[in-house]
Amino acid sequence: MPLEDGDAARQRGQWVNGKGPLQQAGQREEALMAELSGLVQKVVKSSSWWERHGVDISILGCSFLLLPAGFLCLRSAQAIPFLAGVLTLGVVHHTLTVKGSHLASHNALTESKSWGKVWAIFFIELCSAFTVEQATYNHVKIHHGYTNIIGLGDSSTWKLPFLNRYIYMFIAPLAVPILTPLVALDLLRNVEWKAAIRTLCCMFLGLYCHYWLLLHVSGFQSPWSALLCMLLTRSLLAHPYIHVNIFQHIGLPMFAADRKPKRIHLMSLGVLNLPRNALLDWSFGHSLISCHVEHHLFPSLSDNMCLKIKPVVSQYLKQKKLPYNEDTYTSRLRLFLQRYEELMVHAPPLTELVGIQ
Repeated sequence: MPLEDGDAARQRGQWVNGKGPLQQAGQREEALMAELSGLVQKVVKSSSWWERHGVDISILGCSFLLLPAGFLCLRSAQAIPFLAGVLTLGVVHHTLTVKGSHLASHNALTESKSWGKVWAIFFIELCSAFTVEQATYNHVKIHHGYTNIIGLGDSSTWKLPFLNRYIYMFIAPLAVPILTPLVALDLLRNVEWKAAIRTLCCMFLGLYCHYWLLLHVSGFQSPWSALLCMLLTRSLLAHPYIHVNIFQHIGLPMFAADRKPKRIHLMSLGVLNLPRNALLDWSFGHSLISCHVEHHLFPSLSDNMCLKIKPVVSQYLKQKKLPYNEDTYTSRLRLFLQRYEELMVHAPPLTELVGIQ
């Protein structure tokens, strides 16, 4: 006899129409994701080019226009103009290397794949001193493809268990500008020789241009003072950069590769949004700060579009009784300082979700 809606047998998880309870749950989740995708697609289609790409391109363009002012301010012997130059170059550097590289890795700056490749090389290799192939593989293929999956996209690359909590959270970030090209050089062993040569040339050109401008435009008298200024500006926002990358995933549910939930549950459970912040929104982008859930659900969208679809996504997830994780920066910082050993040293526990594996 066929089962009717609300039949107790169905509630006990028996087979219906030849499908087991796990298959039924999986189909329901796929239907939820399809419905949400349809709602988001309507917003995207009704948006102009300016909203889809123009806003973020303008932010990156404005950052380039601020470069001459930053270098010229460093010529001053007075403290206030000099500090203004350091702050300007620091913010510009992180806007290009974090926001620009992140958008370029997802091809979110343009709808052309060819131009997307050009922008990726420019922002990731020339500006950030990293390798496009490995950045795209590790971030797009692994982190996004296996978000919060133990041993794959569980953000464990950010862990340095031999450091104590205070050194990791407050001192180690200063080494990011030095470690980034060194890690890139090590990863070049995994790419083709033509790509490796291109990466080396772009990395050298980007670093040398920065050094040359400090000597010949800003007027630094010694190589060591120029190198110190490079380190200072390139590490200006390194602390929030490290913090944001661990706050938004570590400490949330983690899963085994063979027992992970479907996409909509995986992203709603394993991703967290931080509040809006003018400085970080500008330099890192909305998709890394207040719209990280939206970004993981729809990674090809630009920062501005993630912000635009945020009300749609948040309302839908809450309406369907799905998690929509939000927390403050200070709250997450306090959590990581209190539970550093558990979160950053020992492996996070697996999460079992009965009925939606």
